[in-house]
Amino acid sequence: MPPSPRGDEGTSRPPLLEIVIPAYNEERRLPGGLLQLCAKLARMPFPTAVIVVDNNSTDRTAEIVETWPHGPVPVRLVRCDIPGKGAAVRAGLLATSAPFTGFCDADMATDLDAVDVAFGLLLSGERVVIGSRGHRGSLVENRHSKIRELGAFGFRALAGVLVPGVSDTQCGFKFFDGVLAREAASVLRTPGFAFDVELLARCVEDGSEVQEIPVRWHDVPGSRFSPARHTFGIVLELGRIWLRLRAQPRAAAHPAWEPPLDPVGYP
Repeated sequence: MPPSPRGDEGTSRPPLLEIVIPAYNEERRLPGGLLQLCAKLARMPFPTAVIVVDNNSTDRTAEIVETWPHGPVPVRLVRCDIPGKGAAVRAGLLATSAPFTGFCDADMATDLDAVDVAFGLLLSGERVVIGSRGHRGSLVENRHSKIRELGAFGFRALAGVLVPGVSDTQCGFKFFDGVLAREAASVLRTPGFAFDVELLARCVEDGSEVQEIPVRWHDVPGSRFSPARHTFGIVLELGRIWLRLRAQPRAAAHPAWEPPLDPVGYP
């Protein structure tokens, strides 16, 4: 289904930056998140836009976007029927056309002041800039259980094999050169939780370095991740990514998806 445009009809200049928000049943958190993001982008001295990807939600997520008030920052809807955050981010990135693009979570857990830093680095020539809760300059409010923290430690160790030197592949705040993002998204095959690892690995494979920046990050209630339910699937996903990158470094432009091991993969 084609995207539904929303926004200020008087805005004629194409956006320099487009930000994707993947959303699955986010009717409670999305309005506040959109307000924060649009307010931030409206203060920037160049045109911007927001794309919300409705990932087969059963609540009012799509309706919220379709009825979002016109304003200086256009907000449009893209629908993705393939379950999984990775599938939604892929659909959103492929729907962009701006010179620079990125994605963040609907809960805006990462303080949006980091947008200024990320965009500045992109303008200076960096092609991949990601928020990192593992950066020594980050301020992190974390209410996760010890079991979840242990699982995160194990995940980082495995992800480090695929994306060496990156301390935090999973922070939902990533920005890219637009051409690179669309090229990497076109060959992305991981629909679930571990999609970030494959996306970053594809960028590194292209010859780009990953620049991590410090963030202020606060834990927002509502996570759907469960160590008991998702750990085995995530390890299997990482194994598939490892095999895929070595067996077929550049897959077909529109690859078939792997069966979703984590059908949601949202924070």
